Amino acid sequence: MRDVNMAICFLLAVMISGCASGPSFNKSSEASKSAIRAAEEVGATKLPSASLYLQLAKEELERAKGLAAEGEKEQAASLLTRAEADAELAITLSHEQAEKTEAENAIERVRQLRKDNQLPMQRSNQ
Repeated sequence: MRDVNMAICFLLAVMISGCASGPSFNKSSEASKSAIRAAEEVGATKLPSASLYLQLAKEELERAKGLAAEGEKEQAASLLTRAEADAELAITLSHEQAEKTEAENAIERVRQLRKDNQLPMQRSNQ
């Protein structure tokens, strides 16, 4: 009886660990896909540096799918983590460029306001 209980416990443990790896991969896959979509939406394809990381993320996602199909779930999960990180880097680079452009525009507006608001240099000292 004790052997039967041990066997049942062993089978349950195997089933639980097998089920745990599936949803984890799917969850990581969805997170990577979402990060890639977000990078595309913020315009990462328009900036060379961001575009590079976005392309890497897409390639890593595809390789991860292949590895998962071959049963290499651990390596696939690792690639999905890299894909998500690369997509997030593409997002950050896109935001950085947008903020830099916004700052440059603000500086130019300030310069123009200073120029427009300068008082005439001629003042009478009488």
